[in-house]
Order: sequence, then structure tokens, then C-alpha cells
Amino acid sequence: MSNTPESAWPVRTINTKIAEWLHKLGQVWVEGQLTQINRRPGTRTAFLTLRDPAADISIQVTCSPDLLTRAQVPLTEGARVVMLGRPVFYTGRGTVSLRVTEIRPVGIGELLARIERLRQLLAAEGLFDTARKRPLPFLPGTIGLITGRASAAERDIVSVARSRWPAVRFEVRNAPVQGPSAVPQILGHLAQLDADPHVDVIILARGGGSVEDLLPFSDEALCRAVAKATTAVVSAIGHEPDSPLLDLVADLRAATPTDAAKRVVPDVIAELSQIRELRSRSAGALRNWVTTQVRGLDSLRGRPVLANPFRIVDDRVDEIERATRDIRRDVARCVGSEEQRVDHLAARLATLGPAQTLARGYAVVQRVPGAASSSDEQPHVVNSVHDMPIGSQLRVRVADGATRAAVMGVEKKN
Repeated sequence: MSNTPESAWPVRTINTKIAEWLHKLGQVWVEGQLTQINRRPGTRTAFLTLRDPAADISIQVTCSPDLLTRAQVPLTEGARVVMLGRPVFYTGRGTVSLRVTEIRPVGIGELLARIERLRQLLAAEGLFDTARKRPLPFLPGTIGLITGRASAAERDIVSVARSRWPAVRFEVRNAPVQGPSAVPQILGHLAQLDADPHVDVIILARGGGSVEDLLPFSDEALCRAVAKATTAVVSAIGHEPDSPLLDLVADLRAATPTDAAKRVVPDVIAELSQIRELRSRSAGALRNWVTTQVRGLDSLRGRPVLANPFRIVDDRVDEIERATRDIRRDVARCVGSEEQRVDHLAARLATLGPAQTLARGYAVVQRVPGAASSSDEQPHVVNSVHDMPIGSQLRVRVADGATRAAVMGVEKKN
């Protein structure tokens, strides 16, 4: 049958086709958590709601009331079950339900095995690593608390925290802590408190319970939400033998709600006592340091060089004066010795000089240029008769003066 705007299918046709397609799917095994059981006396059909434990998704289930009666264990809301059924589409109402023919409750052993598989998966993803855990604030101003309504856990946490630090504030969110509606409400409160900038730390608290009661705290969606939270989360489930996965994902695991209050809120009396002790120790250390420094200064001031700074100068005065006298004496001796040496050299110079030679009758003969000679010619001492040709003008220097002479003749040495 063609399908065009001119030949559109009626509602009955599309519903019939959907029903035929779902019928082809055949029987399937489905696992979930019972959140509602409606079994009316005298009716031939029981209505149930099956919810996905890891997401806010559910499906309507129908079955024979005898099927519920023949169950291996009594089926209650919150029970984990596995069902065999066929999807059915009701063309009249346009709704889908699952018509089941077999219901098997999931035993404790199977639940623990599934929790173990989930633990291995989350560990492989690094959600349990110590490096990603956030430190708790030293003094939280506001604490977010998610717990059951009017529970002993809430009373213990609030009373212990305020006895330790009266100024602490709480943002309390009440939610079911077991059963099918626990995880969705806890997730909503967790997101709300994590988005509140005034909340410094969040505590998830419950006063212990059986393995079945603690199943919501091993829910995958809750574990991943706690891992994503930007605010530090404390797990205070109040149990010891069994550890839900929340303990491994949370930033801190407390043994009990009371222990969570003690570990999140510091004791004001203990802190004040420690402050007084630290102040006393600091003051004592400062006094000891000052005393040590004063003693050091007194020791320095007591040293001779600082007690009488001019003593070192006075001690050197005599030495300086003695050195000055020695230097002057040595200089005078050196000057006198040099004067004697100069006098001796002057006497020798005078003895060997030309003046003494002239005084002994010797003369110095110089040839001077005549009128016909060049004006540039200078007088010069003659050493040979060859330097004194006949007619040469001579200057004869003796001890008491000089005279001029002319060469009249030459007598050569034989």
C-alpha cells in the first residue's frame, strides 16, 4: 500500500503495522527492578512497573496473577527480577507493554556478582583512584546532607557536628535510602547540592542495613554522579561487613554517620586548645631566640676591639713613630751617601776636565773660517798639521783666554 500525502494511512493502519513489527521481535529476557505491583482480586491480569536500575526508564508489564503467586520468593516493590515476555502493542490505546510468562527473582549471590563486575568496570575507568579524590575543607561553612527523613543518621550527624563546631550550617535533603525510588531522588538532591556554591562538602548517610537495603548505594548511575561532582562527597552508610561501591567512589568513607560528622567538622575545643599550645610554644621560642641574640650582642660588646675601638690605634702609635724615625734616618743616610758620591765624582770630573788640562799649559787649537770661506763653516778643533794649511786662521784657547793666529809655516814630525 502506497503512502503519500494524498493516500495517508489511517491511525488504525499505522497501529496495526507497529503491532505486527513488535510481534516479530519475539520473546525477550528483561532485567529490572519492580517499582509497582497492582494485583486486583477477581481480575485475570496483574499490572507491574519494571524500572531500569541504572536510568530513569521504565516499562509497563502485564502477567497472570497466578504467575506472581507461583514465584519462588514473594515479589515486593524494589525486588530485582528477570522476566521472559513478549512486547505487545495495544492498537486501541496506542500503548506498549510487556506480556511476561516467567519471572525469576535475582538472588543475593547474583546481585553480589553483578556488583563485583561493576566494581571491576569502575576501577578500570579510574573512578576509585586516590589521585582523583578531593580533599575535605578544614572548616566547612555549610554541609550538604542527604539522608532518610527523620532518621537517626540525620540526628547523629547534626548533633555531633554542632557540638564540635556550633557555627556550622546544614542543607538537609531527605530522600528514600532504599527501594526503587531511592536512586532518582538521591541523584536529584546530589546535583542540587553540588550546584550550590555555599555547600563545601556533601554527606550521603544511612544507618546500615542488609545487602538488599544497600543496593541503591552500589548503583552505577549514583557512583558516576558522585565521581563527577565538583564538591567533596563523604559516604557514611553505617555498615562494616559489606562495602557498597559508593564507599570506593566517594572522596572519604566514614564508618558511621557519627564518624562522618567527626571527620568533616573539627572539634572547636581541641582546635582552641591546640591554638593556645601553639601560641605558647611560639612565644617561648621567640623569647629564647631574643635571649640568645641579647647574649650574643653582649659577648660582642665585651670584646676589647668594641669596648675600646681606639686601643688598636694607640697600640700602633709607638710602632708608627719608631718606623717613621727609622725611615727618616735611612733616608738621611742615603742622601748623605749620595752627596759624598756626587762630590767625589765632581772632583774626578774637574781633575779630568779640559779646564785643568789647560791650566797645566796645554792649549786647544781651533781652525776658524777665513773671510773667503763659506759662512756655513763652523770652527773645529784641529788634530793634525794637515788641518792647518799655511794661511789658515786659528783660535788658540789657553787657561785664561784665547787668541787668534795665522799659520805661517808647518813643521811635520819626522
